[in-house]
Amino acid sequence: MFIDTHAHIYDDQFTDELNAMLERAESQQIGQIWMPNCARETIPGMMALAEQYPDRCLPMMGLHPAYVNDTVEDELAAVEDHLNRNAFMGVGEIGLDFYWDMTFVEQQFVAFETQLRWAAEQKLPVSMHTRSGHDRNAFKEAADVIEKLALPGLTGIFHCFVGTLDEASRAIEMGFKLGIGGVSTFKNGGLDKVLPHISLDALVLETDAPYLAPVPYRGKRNEPSYIPLIAQRVADLKQISVDDIARHTTANALSLLPSLYDNLLPG
Repeated sequence: MFIDTHAHIYDDQFTDELNAMLERAESQQIGQIWMPNCARETIPGMMALAEQYPDRCLPMMGLHPAYVNDTVEDELAAVEDHLNRNAFMGVGEIGLDFYWDMTFVEQQFVAFETQLRWAAEQKLPVSMHTRSGHDRNAFKEAADVIEKLALPGLTGIFHCFVGTLDEASRAIEMGFKLGIGGVSTFKNGGLDKVLPHISLDALVLETDAPYLAPVPYRGKRNEPSYIPLIAQRVADLKQISVDDIARHTTANALSLLPSLYDNLLPG
């Protein structure tokens, strides 16, 4: 079994063939799909999927940094309300994004720290987005925040990890997993120089669907059924079998699940 630890399958791009997409995922042995939230507008679609497929489509709750703007207080209030009223497997997608727009960077830091504290309080893992730009390293600044806060028990995934070996080591030392997706299959993605040196215990798989499809689908819509392509690439880089990748990455992902999902753990 595989687990896709990061997929926006509630996105409008899947509306017309949601069932077919889920059937394809099942045919490729994708046992769970973890769904990070983006903002208030994405909550209804995500929750509908979670209610329809409670053992397969697991929801997170969070405010994505690219959605942070002058309504950040209202957005955070909605996140907090849902976290207090409903069950979620994690807090996400949260983090820092310096790629598109720097207008609300200060608010991004407030949102990030606030949601990290909520995750620690509720003993939930976080799914973190760190996209650099404008000569600022989002991974470094996010890691600095985490180390500064030193929240007991905080763990989670650095989603879409594309960093250096030093950054990978820093994330692992802080108790986090690395989310490996389609970029690992890109010719100039850079992970070919990093993944061979990282312990299997630190890796989980993800698609970030509908974005960042792996080769040979690069540039097209991504979906969870492509996880085996990513697994094969990681297996090739680490010179082990795909079955080994499936076993280790699934166990790593399951180790992050909060206790309310104990029914989904192997007996």
